[in-house]
Amino acid sequence: MAKMHSRKKGKSGSKKPTESSLQPWVSYSAEEVQQLVIKSSKSGKPPSQIGIILRDSYGIPDTRKIAKKSILQILRDNNMQGQIPEDLAALIKKEIQITKHLENNRQDRNSKRGLILTESKIKRLAKYYKRTGVLPESWKYSREQAKMVV
Repeated sequence: MAKMHSRKKGKSGSKKPTESSLQPWVSYSAEEVQQLVIKSSKSGKPPSQIGIILRDSYGIPDTRKIAKKSILQILRDNNMQGQIPEDLAALIKKEIQITKHLENNRQDRNSKRGLILTESKIKRLAKYYKRTGVLPESWKYSREQAKMVV
């Protein structure tokens, strides 16, 4: 797949193994995995970091194989998911950092273009999340609100 705002080819990503059976070294039950996810979420970790913690600290390669649910599904079932999705929040943080940089460096044209591209990604992703029901239809993005939220 091509990169979004350039005429370059994209990098190939890693693929999950096709093997659907549990690994022999995993000794956790589905309930224990769910409790670990909830515990990590209470400490303020986003879902991507929860997966990394489970993989590195507990040796759990995939929560779906054990708990039959993804990390986000476990968090949704326990009403612990964030107000806005993690990838949208990361883009909003990036945009705030670029605007802070541009306040000090007004002539940085590359950053101005980066700001435009980041804002268009935010709008495109928000449109998708509104369509799928993750965000409410009345949700609107503005930089002033973003500085307060993030």
